[in-house]
Amino acid sequence: MSIQYVASASLPTSWGQFSIHGFEDSESGKEHVALTMGNLSGDEPVLCRVHSECLTGDCMFSLRCDCGPQLQVAMQRIAEEGRGMILYLRQEGRGIGLHNKIRAYALQDSGADTVEANVQLGFDPDLRDYDLCKPMFEHFNISSLKLMTNNPRKVNALTDMGIEVKEIVPIHTEANPHNESYLAVKVDKMGHMK
Repeated sequence: MSIQYVASASLPTSWGQFSIHGFEDSESGKEHVALTMGNLSGDEPVLCRVHSECLTGDCMFSLRCDCGPQLQVAMQRIAEEGRGMILYLRQEGRGIGLHNKIRAYALQDSGADTVEANVQLGFDPDLRDYDLCKPMFEHFNISSLKLMTNNPRKVNALTDMGIEVKEIVPIHTEANPHNESYLAVKVDKMGHMK
């Protein structure tokens, strides 16, 4: 994995003062970031969210998914604890990219669910790669987490790379009429925790 640290700066937010750290994957050219708050050193596991980019949910406030609200809940919980991190990975649309995500949305508008849409486009249901997390965690000397997730695949991927997940912290948000079936598919077809 060719992840290189680039730079750090302060990032004031509605939830408090974070630091933002840039990382670049020299193979793909993708830029990833870590948001941190507080002192991450020590033996205590770090409260952490590994969040894949969702332009429509994170920035355009789409109600089709729960990505934006999950990111906001993660930032709030870290601020309340005064210590934690978010790895923000540039893996739009479960790794298929923004334009293919829009194509998948069009298929969903015609009746496909999120998994079926990806498959109809010729992709696996989830192409995200968590290997790039390891060098980012190593940069901060982090080896154990309290992981904010509902996705057992993410837990397994981090555990397989030697990151100890001491606790799984579920991260649920309110369903709405636009994402109810999306959330059900994540549980029924992708094995996410309720």
